[in-house]
Amino acid sequence: MQLAESARVPWVRLVLAVSLDGRLAPPHGGAAQLGRDGDRRVLEQALAWADACLIGAGTLRAHECTCLIRDQMLVQHRLQKGRPAQPAAVVVSHSSAFPKSWRFFQQPMERWLLSPSAPDQSFDRWFPLGKTWADRLLALADAGAKQLVLLGGGGLVTDLLREDAVDELQLTLVPAVLGGDHSWVLSMAGELPMELAQPGSWLLTNAESLGGVELLVRYRRQRE
Repeated sequence: MQLAESARVPWVRLVLAVSLDGRLAPPHGGAAQLGRDGDRRVLEQALAWADACLIGAGTLRAHECTCLIRDQMLVQHRLQKGRPAQPAAVVVSHSSAFPKSWRFFQQPMERWLLSPSAPDQSFDRWFPLGKTWADRLLALADAGAKQLVLLGGGGLVTDLLREDAVDELQLTLVPAVLGGDHSWVLSMAGELPMELAQPGSWLLTNAESLGGVELLVRYRRQRE
C-alpha cells in the first residue's frame, strides 16, 4: 500500500552514511561508524530539524544507544523555539523487551516505542504497531512528530520504501568499498514500487563535498 499525497504527514527524511557500494556496515556487521566529521555535522543538523527519529530494533541492538545533538548552538536553537533539546527516539520493534543496562536508557531524550505490545516504564510513550506505515506515521504526527529522521537499519528503510513512505534521502557517500550483505535496501525484499525507479521520481536538491573526502547528496521524492 502506498501513502496518498494527502496523507503525507509527517515528512520522513532518510539519513545514512553509506559506502560507495551502498553498504551500511562491513560484512561481519556490528555497530558501524562509516561517516567522519563532515557526516557528523550534517547528521546533527538533520537531528536538529527533526521532531523524532525512527530507529530499527536491530540498529539499536548493534549500538545500544542512539545519535544525539552535541553541537550546543543547535541545541540552544531548539530550546529557543520551545522544542526539546533532543528529538524523541522512536524504536520500531516486534518486541517490547530491551536490556535496561543499555546506554540508550540513560540518554537525555524521550523514548517512544512502536511495537505490538506495551512496554514497561522504560519508554515514555507507546504506539501500537499498526498494519501499515500510513497508520503508524499518522499516529506519530498526532503525537507531535511531524518531521521524522529515519536512521535505519536496512530492514526498516526497506519497509518504508515498500509503502513509498520516504520523502527525502540524505546520503553521505564514504570512500570505501565494503562488500557483504549489509545494504541500506535489503536485497531479499523483493520488488519495490515501480514509481521509485521512474525518471523524475527523485529530484536532486543538494550535492556537497564534506571536507573533501565524503560527498553529501540529497534527493526529494517527486509525486504527482
